Amino acid sequence: MNVAMWIVQALLALVFLFSGSMKFVMSVEEMTKQMSMPGWFLHFIGVCEVLGGLGLILPWLTGIRPGLTPLAAAGLVIIMIGATVISLMISDIAMAFIPLVVGILAAFVAYGRWRLTPLRG
Repeated sequence: MNVAMWIVQALLALVFLFSGSMKFVMSVEEMTKQMSMPGWFLHFIGVCEVLGGLGLILPWLTGIRPGLTPLAAAGLVIIMIGATVISLMISDIAMAFIPLVVGILAAFVAYGRWRLTPLRG
């Protein structure tokens, strides 16, 4: 189970580090073409995604405050719930499937690191 958790954590970390950093690389005008959200909010979500991606890996890897890993995953679940709802509002059900699956994987990490494979201290 620990190996499966690490694989999912690494994949999710890559997804969130990429999507969060893209919110700073792309212009606000480009990002707001599809959804009418303020630029500051999109940047805030980008910061949360980058920090969440780091939080999926670093605490558990270093053993420093490993309880932050399931909390980071739970925070990313909240972000993915919002992304799923926004995707349903601006497009079809098929586009909402991606954030839904990513949210389910983040919930798997949150539960798994909290209950299934707790770090032994």
